[in-house]
Amino acid sequence: MSSIRLFVLDSFARHGEMHGHQLKLQAEQEHVHQWTDISVGGLYGALKRLAAEGLLTPVRTEREGNFPERQVWAITNEGRAALADSRRHALETVVLRPDPFDLALTRVDPDAIDDLVGTVHERRRAVRRLLDDEIEHHRRASPWLSVAEKHAMAHREHRLRAELDWHDTLVDALPEIVADEEAGARHALTPGSPGR
Repeated sequence: MSSIRLFVLDSFARHGEMHGHQLKLQAEQEHVHQWTDISVGGLYGALKRLAAEGLLTPVRTEREGNFPERQVWAITNEGRAALADSRRHALETVVLRPDPFDLALTRVDPDAIDDLVGTVHERRRAVRRLLDDEIEHHRRASPWLSVAEKHAMAHREHRLRAELDWHDTLVDALPEIVADEEAGARHALTPGSPGR
């Protein structure tokens, strides 16, 4: 599911014809880069991809002052159908991406086991900072948000709280993890012993 696809098609369905710069301004006004995985810089490429799929169509070019000509786009009937599918898919699909940290945690370098404790503590502090920033951002934005937008922003806050809770359990388990990794490294060095 592509968030940028959903955002672009929805923007054209809601606001009508516009050029890429207007779409970019819309995304910046809504601060989508702060609460979605959308890169505002990626909007122009998305416009071209959606046009190539027949979901957007060029309607005219415009020139304002000394600015270069800008292509104005509109959503097609196929685009509206794709938007409906994207909305449904996004609402129905649960997305939890694997964190590369989990793989790295299970593949600790035996020569760097002493660094693991500091790394995990620093990572926990980083998650705490992200949560604090998210709470403050939500507080500042709250007066201007719709009820649905408040819940969308709160979703990230709840995920960060869960991540922080998990890090707390990981910090508590560090002595056991380190002991297990050290034992595994010693075992692997014993002649004739099978690998872990």
